[in-house]
Amino acid sequence: MEVVVAITSDTSDTGGTPAKTDVEKALLGGSTYRSLGEQRLSPAEERFERGRRTVGLWLAPLVSIVFLALPLDMPGNQQTLAGILLGVIVLWVTEPVPIPVGGLLGVAAIVVLAVAPAGEVLAPFGSSTVFTFIGAFILAQAMLKHGLARRFAFRMLSLPGVGRTTSRVIITFGLITCALSAFVSNTATVAMLLPTALGILAVIAKLMQERGIASADFDPTRLRVGVALMLMLAYGASVGGLLTPVGTPPNLIGRDLIAEATGERISFAEWMVVAFPICALMFIALATVLLLLNKPEIRQIEGVAEYVASERAKLGPLSRAERNTLIAFTVTVVLWITPGVVALVFGSDSTQYDWISARLNEGIVAVLGASLLFLLPTNWSAREYTLNWSDAARIDWGTILLFGTGIIFGALLEDSGLAKTIGDGSANLLGLTSVFAITAFAVLLAIIISETTSNTASAAVVVPIIIPVAIAADINPFVPALAATFAASFGFMLPVSTPQNAVVYGSGVVPITKMIRSGFSFDILGAILILLLLPLMVAVVGLGG
Repeated sequence: MEVVVAITSDTSDTGGTPAKTDVEKALLGGSTYRSLGEQRLSPAEERFERGRRTVGLWLAPLVSIVFLALPLDMPGNQQTLAGILLGVIVLWVTEPVPIPVGGLLGVAAIVVLAVAPAGEVLAPFGSSTVFTFIGAFILAQAMLKHGLARRFAFRMLSLPGVGRTTSRVIITFGLITCALSAFVSNTATVAMLLPTALGILAVIAKLMQERGIASADFDPTRLRVGVALMLMLAYGASVGGLLTPVGTPPNLIGRDLIAEATGERISFAEWMVVAFPICALMFIALATVLLLLNKPEIRQIEGVAEYVASERAKLGPLSRAERNTLIAFTVTVVLWITPGVVALVFGSDSTQYDWISARLNEGIVAVLGASLLFLLPTNWSAREYTLNWSDAARIDWGTILLFGTGIIFGALLEDSGLAKTIGDGSANLLGLTSVFAITAFAVLLAIIISETTSNTASAAVVVPIIIPVAIAADINPFVPALAATFAASFGFMLPVSTPQNAVVYGSGVVPITKMIRSGFSFDILGAILILLLLPLMVAVVGLGG
């Protein structure tokens, strides 16, 4: 069993004894975008963080100015947008300002430098995804406030054999995430499981604290096991979303574009046969990467079963507030799942699916479910409800702003034509003529674009670029376009790459540097798996002939 080296700085008022950290408050209290003064760092960590942030403060504007000054053969609005985006990426990576503020600075620069009018730029803040965030975060807040997340965590840890090692806990949680995200949207899956993940981490951290494995005043938000668990939640959802055509919007976009270009439509069953071995190997690669790069502080957690049993006994029966929260949560999940079930039964191109999916928009469902928390009473005579607005106001608005800016950049990449310019220019420069070369280019371009914008925007931008490139080279575009569709669900390095990345980053447990390192490694492995396995599975199933 390895020992956590904790950073100690706070002492109590009596005799210099370190003050005991309130683990649940630290993990569940919401501490996302913390300044240096709000973190407990070793001297070496503090020097690194201070240097990284200082460099970013000067490098971001310098990168933008230099790029804007280059004599490039491209429309002015595209060059300006690219220069601003490069500067914002530097701000996101180096964090001289909180990450949401970096995105907002980029949005302001877009309007000030006349890339697009303000109304057009700000419109994506009203997208369905933003409302999915708001509703899901309010539901999560209720789960945390009333202890339902803690109850779920103890229930999961009490499953036979699961609670014996940290690696089993992480892998089991990842498998649950993958299975759910195959039919529920990735964002919704991560948002509804995040409180449970935080609850599990709190249990492990308290166990370490009580047994003296960690010092009394350690910082539970800086545990490697927490990083591995949170990134498994985010990345596992992306892997599971590839399993079915309805698992994530890029799948539907890519499938429709491929059918339009080739006349061949991939059925639900054919998609799953092609995707299953790829997803299975991706999950193995994911677990390996996360557990190697974020090696848990402890491996064996013997005695956790007794600890969990005693804690579950203290919880007692479900309270009225917990039951109400569970009702709102269940209603939301059922409505989120319903379009996927209808697609499975009637097909995603059926009138039934169109009717249901048009009405059960995931953003509307999320805010509807959250609204139930303000309607279900805990004490009717006192007019007390499951949640009050002061509770809801404490959700992570910074993460909502962050992803809103990511959607803005994605929309502008497509609308300005910058994404097409990048794709066409790269294809002409590289002289792509073979299936493998075009497929590799499709995967690389989709991953790069999905790092700085939403997966949906990446698929909508890259697949229409790849199809004409393949046709011009006299190659069937089926495999390259499908590879671009799969790769569009990647982009694991930044919080703005996917909604699920933003959600787990909002937990305050995942440092940006560790997300970049883990995400970069998984991007490479995932790209290799797509390149090697996708053409093989397409041939096995008999598609793309």
